[in-house]
Amino acid sequence: MSDKTSAREAIFGQQHDRIFERLAALDPDLAVYIRDFAYDTVYERGGLDLKTKELLACTLLLGLGSPGELKTHLRGAMRAGASEAEVRETLLFAAPFVGFPRVVAAFEQLRSLLGSAPATESAPPPREGASPV
Repeated sequence: MSDKTSAREAIFGQQHDRIFERLAALDPDLAVYIRDFAYDTVYERGGLDLKTKELLACTLLLGLGSPGELKTHLRGAMRAGASEAEVRETLLFAAPFVGFPRVVAAFEQLRSLLGSAPATESAPPPREGASPV
């Protein structure tokens, strides 16, 4: 991405300024470090597309138990082109690594983001023999 703000703008959209202001209110230096390093350096690296980076961010934030940041990046993943089904599969894939409680909490964030809508047609059906949790 040639424009330094393109990754941030793609991920955060209209919420970009609100997110940066919230971080700056916590600490101005922290906001600058996050903006300059996380987004304007790390996110600008090649090798992975933005959708993949955002799905990875979701998985890592899920593992860290950071629901607020997770919701921001769930939205960012979908803004970067991930389908609801891809997001759901990403969250499900994390279960054996981080545990069901964190994955359940991540699905709560996704449900909140989607406005409490039920799983869409794009989500694959449960595997045969899978039991509901």
